[in-house]
Amino acid sequence: MIVELKYGRRGLRVEIPAQVSCRVLRANAAAALADEEAVVNASLHHPIDSRPLAEIARSRISHRNGAATASITVSDITRPVPNSLIVPQVLNVLNTAGIADEHIAVIVGTGLHRASTEQEIAEILGADVPRRCRVTSHVARNRSTLAYLGKTSRGTPIWVNREFVEADVRIAVSLIEPHFMAGFSGGRKAVCPGLAGVDTMRVLHGPEILSHPNVREGCLAGNPFHEEATEIARRAGLDFTVSVTLNEQRRITGVYSGDPESAHAAGCAAAARNTTAQIPEPVDAVITTSAGYPLDLTFYQSVKAMTAALPILKKGGTLIVASSCDEGIGSPDFTELMLGTPSVKEFRDRLKDPGFFVPDQWQFQMMCRALETAQVLYFSTGIPADILAKLFVTPIASVEEGIARALERHGSGASMAIIPEGPYVMPAVFPSR
Repeated sequence: MIVELKYGRRGLRVEIPAQVSCRVLRANAAAALADEEAVVNASLHHPIDSRPLAEIARSRISHRNGAATASITVSDITRPVPNSLIVPQVLNVLNTAGIADEHIAVIVGTGLHRASTEQEIAEILGADVPRRCRVTSHVARNRSTLAYLGKTSRGTPIWVNREFVEADVRIAVSLIEPHFMAGFSGGRKAVCPGLAGVDTMRVLHGPEILSHPNVREGCLAGNPFHEEATEIARRAGLDFTVSVTLNEQRRITGVYSGDPESAHAAGCAAAARNTTAQIPEPVDAVITTSAGYPLDLTFYQSVKAMTAALPILKKGGTLIVASSCDEGIGSPDFTELMLGTPSVKEFRDRLKDPGFFVPDQWQFQMMCRALETAQVLYFSTGIPADILAKLFVTPIASVEEGIARALERHGSGASMAIIPEGPYVMPAVFPSR
């Protein structure tokens, strides 16, 4: 059997031996919208639990005597959000309401990622938007660009991008998909971590919150990460969200605009229906990916693929990950942490020290969940094998080699599952009756 995995821009064909008992897990075949642009436009005028965007804008203009401003936050290059379709329509609505392009800023919500390049901005937004209004990247480590909004009910300090907070109309455009910390991405997450300061993220991505059992894919109820991010977005004054769900072909399957919490909840419910893939029992080995470009640009992002596969993998199983990693390991902080840590145990011990903090340490902490459950075999054309071996995974020359190693470990009758889209699918065990 030949299976096409999401890998880089072109994909990766893998041959599965005929004797292997294997299931291919995919998202449900949600139909793409027949007219994406029309549905986006309709959602702006008939939103969920909210006044139409134009009405919100006009109300702010009246309070400002005709000189209102607006900020729109969008995801960075690591998310395939169809911003070039959505953002121009948002701008047109704001223009019609009376806010001119020169009074609108588009802020790339980088979180603690690096700033976006000009080429990436063109890819994220298309050619039209950067010509119409100012586009900037959020800088989490520059406190002079942040506004302090007090603390959350749990005591997390709230630092958020000042320009976004001080705008009269605040809008987030995002993608709703399973997320290994927040349950689902999108909505409130566009503000936190997208526009949050490093001191906020130090707590939200800290060891205590990430150790909570409800901090995982698909879980919102009782998830402290989700609850904190929601409170922070509310305190930052997020007025309106435009979120979409996508199918395997990256076409829009639903648009959820309006109240930041109600619209996000509706989108999450749809995402759960569309992305859950069930099997009757755990398997010995899982072959997964980092969902191809743009998510598989770095090893850092591929941690999401590792944790997403764990619900269907037996303890002590084999996890085979294919991720191109064309940009290498990740940020300088993450790279230094991974290459400079001699063992998972030492890292775990360092997390117990209240004074220990390295940006991106949270990704290593989440990765430990996979390392403590499975042997992780890793195929990448972007990171040399000798470097991969220092990242607590076992490098393999091909996915086929990984399959052969799994069969050696678990026997010729080993059970396997393949998740071609990696973290865009939520695998789950539902025993058959």
